[in-house]
Amino acid sequence: MEQPVSVSATRMSARTWGLLALLGMIWGGSFFFARVAVVHVPPATLVLLRVGIAALALHIYIAGRFDIYATLRARWRAFLLLGLINNAVPHMLIFLGQTQIGAGLASILNATTPIFTVLIANRFTLDEKLSSQKIAGCLIGLVGTAVLIGPRALAPFTGDSGPPLWSVVLPVLAAASYGLAATYGKRFRDVAAPVTAAGQLTASTLLMLPVSFALDTPWQIPLPPLPAILAVLALALVSTAYGYILFFRIMAAAGATNTSLVTLLVPPSAILAGMLFLGETLTPLGMLGMALVLLGLVVLDGRLFARFRTA
Repeated sequence: MEQPVSVSATRMSARTWGLLALLGMIWGGSFFFARVAVVHVPPATLVLLRVGIAALALHIYIAGRFDIYATLRARWRAFLLLGLINNAVPHMLIFLGQTQIGAGLASILNATTPIFTVLIANRFTLDEKLSSQKIAGCLIGLVGTAVLIGPRALAPFTGDSGPPLWSVVLPVLAAASYGLAATYGKRFRDVAAPVTAAGQLTASTLLMLPVSFALDTPWQIPLPPLPAILAVLALALVSTAYGYILFFRIMAAAGATNTSLVTLLVPPSAILAGMLFLGETLTPLGMLGMALVLLGLVVLDGRLFARFRTA
């Protein structure tokens, strides 16, 4: 959910499919790690730790290659905006939501990112206009989102004691921010992919420093327990830094369109981790909403139906 997709699909090898499944588990795990950590680390500081540690790790990985520092100096304003809408804002919204909702529900709501990407790209680009297939996929996905959010909106009238409405709306707003970032990110096509990742994470670290200091005074936060510390490190190093490296490796081997299929794999892995380790459950209505969102993504992608037509 970090970069725009625009190239044609290529056939993936079994190894590439394995890497794609691994990335789905890693990004699904980010919702699990966040749910563990946010109990002990305030959201703004958690965002700062996630992007800051990941940025440091990527700078070490790049080790000055790709003319990274010249690129950062020349395009720092663009990186600041990308870091804001692709890291700082959506991470903050998701973590705030996860103070009240589980990893599985948060991941399903955030899986609407491609839907918002299509809608935003239709408005602000000339080469990615809506088709009947894309409209159908968006409508199905938005209905699924409404199924997930609807009970929370009616809670004041039904007496439902579930999570508050704002906690399920925030991950959807994060998805919209990711969609905006995917469209804006097209201007980085001439930049080496690891540099784009490191640049946006460096920028979002600088943006989150004053926010964390103002809201949380992190130097006064008690030392979290070991599980929370490990969750923060996993969120930064595994789900963010290594996740980006793996993402770009798959993209180089199979193309951006194939890589975008990871969106379908994130919610199931996040739900499974929440059920196994956090005791979370998914209601029948939640299962229906997830099914509709995933169906909408499949319709948006279009390749499965194309195979049926050519069979």
